[in-house]
Amino acid sequence: MSEPAFDLVVRNGAVLDGSGDEAREVDVGVRDGVIAAVGRGLGRGGEEIDAAGRLVTPGFVDIHTHYDGQVTWEQRLQPSSGHGVTTVVMGNCGVGFAPARPADHHLMIKLMEGVEDIPEVVMADGVPWNWETFPEYLDALAQRRADIDFAAQLPHNPLRVYVMGERGAACEPPTAADLAEMRRLTAEAISAGALGVSTTRNLAHRFRDGRLAPTVSTEEQEILALAEGLRDAGAGVFEILTDQRRTGAEQMALLRAIAQTSGRPVSFSLLQTSDNPQAWRDILPELEAAHRDGLAIRGQVIPRPVGMLIGLDLSLHPFAFHPSFRAIEHLSLAGKVAALRDPDIRRRLLAEQSDDPHAFFKSVVDDLDWLFPLGDPPNYHPAREDSIAQRARAAGLDPRQVIYDELLKDEGRAVLYRPSANREGDRFESAGEHFLKHPHTVLGLGDGGAHYGMICDAAFPTYLLTHWTRHPDPAKRLALPVAIRMLTSDPAEAVGLGDRGRIAPGFKADLNVIDIDRLRLHAPRTAYDLPAGGRRLTQRACGYDATIVSGEVTYRHGEATAALPGRLVRGARPGRG
Repeated sequence: MSEPAFDLVVRNGAVLDGSGDEAREVDVGVRDGVIAAVGRGLGRGGEEIDAAGRLVTPGFVDIHTHYDGQVTWEQRLQPSSGHGVTTVVMGNCGVGFAPARPADHHLMIKLMEGVEDIPEVVMADGVPWNWETFPEYLDALAQRRADIDFAAQLPHNPLRVYVMGERGAACEPPTAADLAEMRRLTAEAISAGALGVSTTRNLAHRFRDGRLAPTVSTEEQEILALAEGLRDAGAGVFEILTDQRRTGAEQMALLRAIAQTSGRPVSFSLLQTSDNPQAWRDILPELEAAHRDGLAIRGQVIPRPVGMLIGLDLSLHPFAFHPSFRAIEHLSLAGKVAALRDPDIRRRLLAEQSDDPHAFFKSVVDDLDWLFPLGDPPNYHPAREDSIAQRARAAGLDPRQVIYDELLKDEGRAVLYRPSANREGDRFESAGEHFLKHPHTVLGLGDGGAHYGMICDAAFPTYLLTHWTRHPDPAKRLALPVAIRMLTSDPAEAVGLGDRGRIAPGFKADLNVIDIDRLRLHAPRTAYDLPAGGRRLTQRACGYDATIVSGEVTYRHGEATAALPGRLVRGARPGRG
């Protein structure tokens, strides 16, 4: 028998190629990790997948993750890789682990603990610290093997501390020499293969003891020094979480200045927030004006409310910061449940108030009016009147007592849902529907690799496909080809990864085979499988028949194969079509 024409052929599927065009029933032939042919009647493959009755799509690209630590201690970038994602971009929000001198390792760990809810013990046990500079970090990542590809951005907080030392950690202003060095190191990182640079000015980003992250209060000149570094390198993207207390016009003025200074694409977290709920309405027309002026600025959006998850087996719940709970927080889950069923402890907890130095975390536990049972399958868009507090009041009950009882359900494993950002509207869809169809937004904000005990939004690709493409209101519904484009070529192009996100000859052979009628999202569950026995939320889906990275099948029906073709992506990639 003659040699196979291809390493892999996916046959008989309805191919949505990532362009937004309608599906075509064609075969996809893969050779040497690249799509070699798309058409009917292709020659034999060394491996073949019959995709009859299935969708065949490009692999999904998630440009907003925090796998900076996880990729150094494990080879599966879950939960993202379980939801059709084949490439992730990490190093967002200005936090990460490089550059960092040995004396600053603990500081970086404490910052990631406060900003991204990664337990200190997990990072202390898991991060190998076999680098100091950012190029050395990339070299260390280049030795790693994973189930999907990963790209890194240079985070501003470690950079600031690396350049300024204790002055940087203490939020002191930089000198001219400090700015010049940050600019130089930014250009160096991009030249070494960083995909971009990132920063944060969000007041929620703090150390666990309540101190602000070093970059939150920086002046505009420091941010523009990073932008100048991009200009010097002639490459890279700039990612930022702005100060969302500012007006939409003020936020856009900074984004314009970054784009004009760098000459590079800029993306920012675009959310409807409770402390400035109307700012996004001002930002969208400003975003359109920026594009008319030739500035490549995009808002990163998530297709549903940011899902804060609350429970006794998670990081936060309404009684977590009460004195009587702190006395038992070291107990096992079973021990906590037994203690909370004690009438005396219940009485004390219900009489106490929360106390914690982290203002954002305290605001989460104190807000009792926005808690809902999550359910399975999870309901991320409940009716406002279905909140636990609303139902309690309607029955003449104290909401805190009802919430207390809800937390004890399923032997303490109950998960409550607190929609955070994007919670405008009776069913929490208003901001989402405006964002999703805007021409200058891009999907992101999944935060995979972070918020291990608080948020599990990395499953948003499955949510997009199961909620918005099936929406009962035709005016709100997303066409399936458009949704696939939003998950593939749009984010890939936004960060300069032109070699993926499409099914066409010459593109990287990252693919999904999806049983779209069977696609379902399961409720998040808790696992204790991080370094040092650390806890994390996981979330599975059914309906992904196969996920393929560089031509190798990495998942079949949700179960991992032995293949680990994922590699570090160094720098932007030109289109290969």
